[in-house]
Amino acid sequence: MFQAECAEAFARSWVVRGLALSTVRGYRSLLSRVLGRFDCPVWAVEAEDVDEMLHALAVAGLAAGTRRQYLQMLRDFHAFVALRYGPQVRALFGVPVSGSALDRFNRVRHASDDAAVGPPPSRERLEAFFSFVRSQVAVASEYRFAARDYAMLRTPYLFGVRVSELVRLDQADVYPRLGPSGKLHVRFGKAANTSGPRPRWAPMLEGLDRILAWYLQDVRPLFPVGPALFCDDEGEPLKTGTVRDRLARILDLEGVVWEERFTPHALRRACATHQYERGMDLIAVQQLLGHRHIASTMAYVKPSQRFVEDAWKRATDSAVRALAV
Repeated sequence: MFQAECAEAFARSWVVRGLALSTVRGYRSLLSRVLGRFDCPVWAVEAEDVDEMLHALAVAGLAAGTRRQYLQMLRDFHAFVALRYGPQVRALFGVPVSGSALDRFNRVRHASDDAAVGPPPSRERLEAFFSFVRSQVAVASEYRFAARDYAMLRTPYLFGVRVSELVRLDQADVYPRLGPSGKLHVRFGKAANTSGPRPRWAPMLEGLDRILAWYLQDVRPLFPVGPALFCDDEGEPLKTGTVRDRLARILDLEGVVWEERFTPHALRRACATHQYERGMDLIAVQQLLGHRHIASTMAYVKPSQRFVEDAWKRATDSAVRALAV
């Protein structure tokens, strides 16, 4: 297929430009997923096709940043084909490769715009959600899957890990004796500007160390042997889409209204917000989440409407206690 030859040449161009092999592999995978969204070659894609892809990605719960990656890859590949193979496409298929199906109407908003949509799930909402999940573990016909999902979903909330990082955690990445509460080693932290993965260490806070200790001792042995921390019934690492699907299924069982539903990425935002509300320094939150720039962390932190009053009360109580000494 001619488009496959174009895609292979596009991938070779990344190697020629000096991109890291891990980045090239990631780009290859993304390009394959993008092209798989269309029933026609890239030079025949129309604006309505792009709109349908974006709608499907949004319904599937993919974050705005991921949707932007799909769009950028589509834009770059279309430009590559137009520049390198435009005459061949016209000769073979009688179609001019000019313009693009991407316009200002099917652009995805920037992350800072998405962050302004509203606060993440409240602490009370997540307490109710995880209480429901625990209750399902006790009565589930497939105990190992329900227990895995509980530990898996608690991790991004208590640790702030991205879904793409969550599914690449191995059992060996859990270090229970490192530090007061143990640490997780995120070896495949999100890269930036075509750099390789940025690993980071972070502590397992608020009982995550106990949750993962229970999971590793009682639940993970129920799955096939393999390195993955969170795996499927064949012992292979879960896919990011599977994590989103499992959360959506649990929310369906919970039967909450649409406004109380959330995505795995919202658990990461909730981690940032709730830790900040508890008094964690913003720089510490940045390190926990693995952000390169503090501005990214600030966009994640959306304190509740009572945050100012609560902070004032804590400061006042502290001053009163100091005067009473």
